[in-house]
Order: sequence, then C-alpha cells, then structure tokens
Amino acid sequence: MADAPESIPDEEPENESAKLVRGSIAGHLVKQTSPAVVGVAAIMSVGIIDAYFVGQLGASELAAISFIFPVITALQSLGVGVMVGINSVVSRALGEGDDERALARANLGMALGLVAGLALGLSLFLLRQPLFELMQAEDDVLPLIDDYMAPYALGFPLMMTMMGMNGVLRGQGAAKANTAVLIVYSIANWILDPLLITGMFGIEGFGVAGAAYATIGGWAIAICVAFWLLGRYNLPFKPAAMTACNWKTQLGAIGRVAGPAAFTNSINPAGLAILTSFLAAESQAAVAGFGAGGRLQSFAVVPLLALSGSIGAIVGQNWGAGQHDRARLALWQAGLFAIGYGLAAALVLYSARGWFAGLFSEDAQVLDATVAYLAISVWGYAGYGVLIVVNGALNAIDRASTALALSITRVLLVMVPIAWFARAILGTQAVYIAELAANLLGGLAAAAIAWWVLWRGADTDAEASVQRA
Repeated sequence: MADAPESIPDEEPENESAKLVRGSIAGHLVKQTSPAVVGVAAIMSVGIIDAYFVGQLGASELAAISFIFPVITALQSLGVGVMVGINSVVSRALGEGDDERALARANLGMALGLVAGLALGLSLFLLRQPLFELMQAEDDVLPLIDDYMAPYALGFPLMMTMMGMNGVLRGQGAAKANTAVLIVYSIANWILDPLLITGMFGIEGFGVAGAAYATIGGWAIAICVAFWLLGRYNLPFKPAAMTACNWKTQLGAIGRVAGPAAFTNSINPAGLAILTSFLAAESQAAVAGFGAGGRLQSFAVVPLLALSGSIGAIVGQNWGAGQHDRARLALWQAGLFAIGYGLAAALVLYSARGWFAGLFSEDAQVLDATVAYLAISVWGYAGYGVLIVVNGALNAIDRASTALALSITRVLLVMVPIAWFARAILGTQAVYIAELAANLLGGLAAAAIAWWVLWRGADTDAEASVQRA
C-alpha cells in the first residue's frame, strides 16, 4: 500500500480511556479481530439456521425467505452504517482525550439508532406489500412474505438500537463485549427458531412468521446484555450526557460516516444481484453454482470482514490522538494480513473446489458451475480483503465518502460493465472474471487511496499547519 511505517515506540497517552493509542499495534489487531471473527460467523449462521427450519415447511415458504433475504440485507446495511458512524466519532473523541464529548456522542448515537429504526420500521410496514409486488413475488408467496415482514418491520427499531450500542462498544475497543452481544443474539435465535417456526415440546410453530419472532426475540435479549455491558465500560447509557453537546454538530459528524458507510455496505450485494440476473439468462444451474460458491466465499472471508470491522477503532483512536504513524502501521499490518490470508484461502478453495462444490449439490451441472466459479473467483480474495480493510480505516478518519466512491466505482465501472460486455463471448465465465477483476482492481485502487489519504495527505496537512504557524 505504501512504504512500511517504522516501528512506533509506545507512548503513555493522557487519556486512559483510549487504550488503543498505546501498546503493540499487532497485539491490538489480534485482540480486536479474534473475537470479531466469532461474532461475524455467529451472525452469518443465523441466516443458515433460519433457512434450514423454514425449508422444512415447504418450497413456497423457502421461496418467500429468498425474496425477503435481499431486503433484509439492505436494511442491515443501514444498521451497520449507524454502528460504523458511532464507532468513528466515539473512537476519535477518545483519541483526542475528550471523554465528555465521547460520552455525549455515544448516547446521542444510541438515540439516533432508535429513532432511525422507528422511522425505517414504520416505512417498511406501510410499504411492504407494494415493495414485494414490485419484486415480482408470486401471489401464493406474497401472504407468506407478509407473515414475516409485518412483525419484522415493527421490531426493526430493536435491531437499530442493538447496532447503535455495538458501535459504542466498538469505539472503545471493547471487542469481546461487542462479540458477546452478537453471540447472545445468535444463540437466542438458534434456540427460538425450532420452537417458533416448526414447533417443539408441544408448542405449535408459527411458520414463516416464527422466523421473524425468533429474530425479534434475539434482538431484545441482546439489547439487555448490551445495556449491562455498557455499564461496565467508560461510556455507559446515560441520556443526560446528550445535553453536553451540540446535537446538530454531533449528528452531522455521525451522519457523515453513517450514511456513506450504509451505502458502501449495500453496493456489493446490489452488484452481485445484477451478476445473478446475468447468469439467470444462461441457466438455472449457473445461478445455483454462483450461489453455492457465494456461500462458500461468505465463510472464507469471515476473518477479513472481522478485520475490516476492528481496524476502525484502532485507526480512529490513534488518528484522533494525532498518532498518525500508529494508525498507518495498523493499516499496513492489516493490509499484509489481508493479502496473505486471502491467498491462503484461495489456494485451499481452489485445490479442493470439487469437494466443496459437492457439499451443496449432487447435480452434475450445478457441480460444474460451482467448480468453474471457484476456479476463477477465489484469486480475488486478497484484493477484496485490502479493499474492505481500507474502507474501514477511511470510515474511522471521517473519509466515508471516499470509501463509498471507491465501492461504487468498483461495482458500477468495473464489475457490471465487464460482465455485460464479455458475456456474449465468454458466457458464464464473464461473470466470474468480472468479479475477479473488480476485487483485484478494487484492492489496488484502495491501496493507492490509502497511501494518498493516510500517508501523503496527512503529511501535506502537517506541513501546511507548520507553515501557517
């Protein structure tokens, strides 16, 4: 990404709350990322468990969940955006040594999550019917979709509140506490799914609606745990603290990161949905193979997703404290890990692609499609890792709009055009090559932007400050 930063001697900061501005950078990366790996994996497991139990109800019910999934993914991206925004402003305030402002931002962020959840949940409840009609859902599936979406929309404020609390925990570097909240939510969902979907122990299940009830129950339990954990750290739930800040200024600071971060997280699923539509014109086997490969990929990149989430607090606190060299070192080391792990994961999946493909289907055409996809796409994992890690760092230093522009360019100017123009010649392989090119070029562009913003840009700003003085 740039010349390797020199090792940074430990310095004792004035603010004890900003624990990530001292100590080993590599140690912080490991301690922040390791629990996050467990948390990300736990969250991903919820969708699999839901699909498993709903699939036992019938093909129509499973089809309903398939329509619901992309909508939920987009909504969760909004929650992630709020979490990233809070993480960014809280970590920078702690790094600057302003505990009072950090506490005010933390509580204002949690309130913002709740209010945004109420507004979005109400909108979703009112628009759920025309939304899925627009998505071409069949008449026999629409009632099943509504069974899920009605309670989900009403419970949606709980999800946004949970994300807001996790943003506060992340901003403090409380990786284990953040992971504990996600694990509690996931375990609660695992337990409630069979009880509420299919029914157990004499309890009659609610069908598809049961999946929504289980999710809402998981959110409620996780929020209780988050309240308790917040009280054990330096930024507890304390609404009175919001009076100590300018609401307009602080909401603007959160929004500058939260808005672009939400779109950044949703643009990649949107791009993959377009690629899926291209494959649907070829064959259903190609779509199935692409989907199976995508599920494998989602698990293969869990450590990279966890790293992209944990890098924000480390870079944010050190950047806020003016310790730019430590922030650069964190990004440098994270980038090297992303490249090394991405190549290792690619080698494993490529070498055993036939075996992995067999886990999802016995159909010969689907197997061939999955194998073909894995043979090409896996070599882009390293680039994808660099991309999302750099995006996490950019969000942390209030450059979320740059991260958004990078993600939009990757999808709309690289991935989609290559797939569109090349499919007449290469068929399904055009889609796989398009994804590979987007990840490789996206990683290279991210590295260049990281150097420009965190290395060259910061040095230029410092020189300008000296000249002004």
